[in-house]
Amino acid sequence: MTFAPPRGRAARTLGAAPALVVFLLSGCRSVGPRPPEPGGACAVAPSTAPAAPAIRERAITLFGEIPGSQAIPFESRPAGSLAQHTNCPEGADFDPAVDASGRLLAFASTRHSPRPDIYTKPIGGAGITQITSDPASDIQPEFSPDGGRIAFASDRAGNFDIWMIGADGQGATQLTNDPAHEVHPTWAPDGQRIAYCMRNPKGGQWELWLLDLRQPGTRKFIGHGLYPRWSPVEDLIVYQRARERGQRWFGIWTIRLVDNEPRFPTEIAASATEAYILPTFSRDGKQIAFCAVRPEDGTGGASEIWTIDAGGGEPVRLTEGEASYSPAWGGDGRVYFAGRRGGAEAIWSVRPVRSVTASQPGTPPPRLERTAFRDVGPPGGAGP
Repeated sequence: MTFAPPRGRAARTLGAAPALVVFLLSGCRSVGPRPPEPGGACAVAPSTAPAAPAIRERAITLFGEIPGSQAIPFESRPAGSLAQHTNCPEGADFDPAVDASGRLLAFASTRHSPRPDIYTKPIGGAGITQITSDPASDIQPEFSPDGGRIAFASDRAGNFDIWMIGADGQGATQLTNDPAHEVHPTWAPDGQRIAYCMRNPKGGQWELWLLDLRQPGTRKFIGHGLYPRWSPVEDLIVYQRARERGQRWFGIWTIRLVDNEPRFPTEIAASATEAYILPTFSRDGKQIAFCAVRPEDGTGGASEIWTIDAGGGEPVRLTEGEASYSPAWGGDGRVYFAGRRGGAEAIWSVRPVRSVTASQPGTPPPRLERTAFRDVGPPGGAGP
């Protein structure tokens, strides 16, 4: 993933840690993302092993495109705090997803191999089940609405495509087969359609596409953008989209499907100084969690988890301090995310804090405070 910061900024390569979030952050513009540059330091642990060229070639824009600036490979790794759900002494856990029951957590991990596989574990338990085991990279798991299937992105066929597998690890099926990279699947509430994003090799733009499992081999273009996430309760998709002027930071947009046709693209949140990325709906579709990413002092980047009403409004910050990425709502109302605390790449969660004053009788409906929990729960626990 390349970020175009001012010169002199520290660089960390994606290629040196290929199992991490390969497509976590990317940008789109008409001329396409800049190619990655070799070299740099490993984002997780020092390594003398050469980076795999195939992985290095997948680096894509981090915040958007900054005209006239130098593209520097930048590995933005998750970091965070709060309640811990996984513990990975070696490697990294990332890309969390929670099933509809709220009891099962899926994630990608390099805990057993240099390239990531998909794992699941009970939210309140300690046992971890390996779902995929392939020499390629399996990332971005997403549960179907009934919890019986997991869609994910994998490069086991040469480039990243959309795949599906049973939640029991059986019956891996390739759903897309295109020379372009296709990543970040998300399920429709009916469990029959999947949206995803694809980088068009002709124009270099990221596009949103829709496939119907009832009509294998067919797909529909629904717009420009990337990292879509479907509302659990209606045909509304939230995604990130880059500006086409100025700093070209990403903003948060929604698009509604009417009879499978895209309608009413709407900007929900944007900033002239930060990139808003990786949006995801709450279980009731009323809120959106996302990451706000900004450069700091020309030496690094900071990412925090925020929420906003699905119709727009004032964002509310859930995490602060160390960076946090890849939010996913759980059935318990907590927001799960990938992060590092104490040197370990793991899955954490935070429960939005409500204002005590606003919760008292005779006052307006409870609102979210502009802070987050400071306590850290034990691995596997959800905290208070």
